[in-house]
Amino acid sequence: MVFDSTPSLFNNTRSSSSDPYSEEYGNAMIVRAHPLGTARANNNVNVEGARGPGLEPCIGLEFDSADDAREFYSVYATRVGFRTRTGQLYRSRTDGSVASRRFVCSKEGFQLNSRMGCPAFIRVQRRDSGKWVVDQIHKDHNHELGDVEESRPPILPQRTPTGRKSSAKVSSKSKLKFLAEVDDGQPCFSRSISFKRIKTGGDGGQPKAEPYAGLVFSSVDEAFHFYLRYADEAGFKTRIGQLFRSKNDGSITSRRFVCSKEGFQHPSRVGCGAFMRIKRQDSGTWMVDRLQKDHNHDLEPQTRTHTKSSTASKKFIDEVNGGLDTLDLSEINNGVRSNISQGNNIGSEWYHLLLDYFQSKQAKDTGFFYSVQVDNGVCMSVFWADGRSRFASSQFGDAIVVDTSYRKTNYLVPFATFVGVNHHKQPVLLGCALIANESKESFIWLFRTWLRAMSGCRPKSIIADQDMAIQQAIAHVFPGTRHRFSMWQIRAKERENLRSLSNEFKYEYEKCIYDSQTNADFNTMWNALVNKYGLKENVWLKEMYEKRESWVPLYLRGTFFAGIPLNESMESLFGIFLNAETPLVEFIARYDQGLEQRREEERKEDFNCSNLQAFLQTKEPIEEQCRRLYTLAVFQLFQKELLQCYNYLGIKIYEEGTISRYSVRRCGNDSEKHMVTFSASNLNVSCSCQMFEFEGVLCRHVLRVFILLNMREIPSHYLLHRWTRNAEHGLVCDVDSGVSCQELKSLMVWSLRETACKYIESGTTSIEKYRLACEIMREGAKKFCRQR
Repeated sequence: MVFDSTPSLFNNTRSSSSDPYSEEYGNAMIVRAHPLGTARANNNVNVEGARGPGLEPCIGLEFDSADDAREFYSVYATRVGFRTRTGQLYRSRTDGSVASRRFVCSKEGFQLNSRMGCPAFIRVQRRDSGKWVVDQIHKDHNHELGDVEESRPPILPQRTPTGRKSSAKVSSKSKLKFLAEVDDGQPCFSRSISFKRIKTGGDGGQPKAEPYAGLVFSSVDEAFHFYLRYADEAGFKTRIGQLFRSKNDGSITSRRFVCSKEGFQHPSRVGCGAFMRIKRQDSGTWMVDRLQKDHNHDLEPQTRTHTKSSTASKKFIDEVNGGLDTLDLSEINNGVRSNISQGNNIGSEWYHLLLDYFQSKQAKDTGFFYSVQVDNGVCMSVFWADGRSRFASSQFGDAIVVDTSYRKTNYLVPFATFVGVNHHKQPVLLGCALIANESKESFIWLFRTWLRAMSGCRPKSIIADQDMAIQQAIAHVFPGTRHRFSMWQIRAKERENLRSLSNEFKYEYEKCIYDSQTNADFNTMWNALVNKYGLKENVWLKEMYEKRESWVPLYLRGTFFAGIPLNESMESLFGIFLNAETPLVEFIARYDQGLEQRREEERKEDFNCSNLQAFLQTKEPIEEQCRRLYTLAVFQLFQKELLQCYNYLGIKIYEEGTISRYSVRRCGNDSEKHMVTFSASNLNVSCSCQMFEFEGVLCRHVLRVFILLNMREIPSHYLLHRWTRNAEHGLVCDVDSGVSCQELKSLMVWSLRETACKYIESGTTSIEKYRLACEIMREGAKKFCRQR
């Protein structure tokens, strides 16, 4: 571009000469520029003439058709040294006709290895006259330009309009011209360039970005990149914040770019107030109208890391949605690149569908989180979790199932879920993902992202497949977390490797796996089995024996798994609504429907717990205590154990100081016995069956001893908060002492938000309940005021 400017443009005073094409706005100078090499627009120039040297695209160029514009851009591209593709089209909301088209550099986007997210393009818009006019343009490329004349693909033949004779030559009506009026023999121009006071930094006198109120940009993209550069120099990272829309037509009127530490929805965020807001002007430009530069945390001047990560985020933005102007993005992989160099099992059409869905969810749910894995500029795996799932994870994320059973079938979509068990013993969603491939790096990214979304609350146990990539990823991201193999995969492997063996073998195999009570018992039975049937060299059995601690019940009973059965798979959370074969067009609707049904079932159980009471079947005080605290489902489990304990005999066999040991055996069956150890000093108890360790509810053997000791109350540390009626209210009592203040604040935010949402749902069902809700809030506000 060539600027009609003089040295006075860099002064803060208006030039004495009256220039109709320049104006000063505060500290910013808006200068209109002439495209390089353009001729006067007094005479129309046809497309044949566009092949001549020097003619470049610019704002205001007019064409008879979109095909003429495409051909012109192809000719220009060949001369400059790049190739073109036809990009997005936009249709009229009125009649569905094409209203504008984009022609882009062939390296735009990331869906092929040859593409690198080049931003160069022109956009033409159809006017009421039927002409097509260039209204947006970007000439800069992010790659080297070269000679493409010889390898240039042939230009597609133009379609012959109805009722018009075809011609070997371009019609003389196929002309381009400048839309703007001509002044003093020069074509006028509409692109705006913003100048401001230039501050030089310390590295070689490079201009230093410094935002201020009144700074003008030609687009949202330009403003975003400016703020990224400023943040990089200042020493902080950025996120895209809120957008505001017009009440008249729904168009975006202003946007906020914020410090990455704004808000409190993640442990790394500290409520930083730094931001820059831009507002759309009548002229189409965007001006900084609000600005806060002060941070409430230390700044760390960075190298190029932030710039690179921001580029990765921007590449994804451009790929799936054509720029920032229509994007409301919370986080994209937190700007982190991964290195996988693997294939992608997710169809490219899924990204746009999910992004639209995520944007609509974020508008309603401020706790909604999503992240996209970016590998060398290519979108890979996707993770998302709404605010309720994130809150549920803080309460019920101690034992999780990573359900990747989509691999059972020839799937259309690699849809995986993170599932927990709530206080009603129901499956509860803790997050969803589309997994691009089954590499170790993909699963490491997935588990790290889930952990970040859940404020760093690590699970005690994970049920997931036994693939080596998953095993290594869990060991890497969740050191100390117990990994149990998925039963569906074990069953599939058993059918594959043991189907030729007799039913007698299968009976003895099941007995060895599920009836062994000690390590010695298991080893004896296993060795006898493989020797009897000549299976010492069976590769699969040898592998499973080496991994026995990850799937044999004997070795898993000492770890908390929220009672998820050891000999069967957990039911699919989405049931019949959603699976790996659900087509794209139905996915979102079925997902929402399935999730809503699960949450409706949870609401029904909440209602039943609040309004119904189980019958007592004994006169034991501990039964009344547990009925008062436990949910109906958990109390039913406890009551079953309590009733069964009357079928057992307890005999003290050892005592030393405050420690005593009891042998508890079933009446009439001496082979069924367990050892219970009790400490009178701290009321600690343990049983060899390890039911409490596995399920979080005391077993019949311990309850038999408590009755023998005439204990009228179960010690509080054996009544897990996660199983109580109030598990979703207040903070978890069982939280490890290592929880940070920021994590604690996040838990409080989610807890209050979920409680408020349920309160709002109830308060809007009728006018009477609404008035009651308002009265309760007023009383609550008074109590807050009194405590200040």
